[in-house]
Amino acid sequence: MSMITVGISDLNVAKGEDTLVTYALGSCVGICLYDRVTKIAGLSHIMLPCSAGFAGAAQQPYKFADTAIPLLVQKMRMAGAMPMRFQAKIAGGAQMFAAKGNTSLANIGERNVVAVKQELARLKIPIIAQDTGKNYGRTLFFSASDGVMKIKSVNRGEFLF
Repeated sequence: MSMITVGISDLNVAKGEDTLVTYALGSCVGICLYDRVTKIAGLSHIMLPCSAGFAGAAQQPYKFADTAIPLLVQKMRMAGAMPMRFQAKIAGGAQMFAAKGNTSLANIGERNVVAVKQELARLKIPIIAQDTGKNYGRTLFFSASDGVMKIKSVNRGEFLF
């Protein structure tokens, strides 16, 4: 059993007894995909909703919901997972800063959650659990052995999804 760390603007796949973990989910969103038959788990930590209009976006495809999620699906398929069996769990998308007006930076967490949901819907992957929004950071653990997403948050404890 090993712990596989997924950094910001990163993604990875695990199977067997491995656990994926990502830290510092503030306005970022963690997307957990799972194939319960093969017990293959995938985790993506996106920072921004959409790659359109960003110079250099092609060099950082894991940073954006619209490019990272299809790449995660592809990586899981290459590991032997079947996308028709995928289920998703998502977490993050917090509003980490007090908003002065409705600036795009102030609501980036909410925009990230919307973009993730749109991309998963486009790929026909159902979201079966989520812990999004609010105003606090999260650490996310995702177990390949059973598909359980565990969220830890300072002063808020631990929750299983």
